[in-house]
Amino acid sequence: MTDKTIDLDQHRGMAAQKATELRRMLAEVEANEQSLRLRQDELETQLIAAPAMNWHDAAEKARYLLNRFAATPSGQDPRRQKLIAAVLADFTRLSLEN
Repeated sequence: MTDKTIDLDQHRGMAAQKATELRRMLAEVEANEQSLRLRQDELETQLIAAPAMNWHDAAEKARYLLNRFAATPSGQDPRRQKLIAAVLADFTRLSLEN
């Protein structure tokens, strides 16, 4: 027996190596997506837990929702994208005035 490990990927053909790498990347992406969903659920639980204490907090909640909506197929409509950008710009401008 030896303590030296063998890199089996080097003994496979290029197609098999690519397929293995793709499977590994896919598994990593799926794990990251699951982690992101859990973090989003935690954030949304926090946002729901208490009412906004001021306009800035309310705007942050709305900003989060608008960004989530912008990522949906319905939110990808160019007119809606312009409207979302305008509302987000309004939030930024108005928060600087206070």
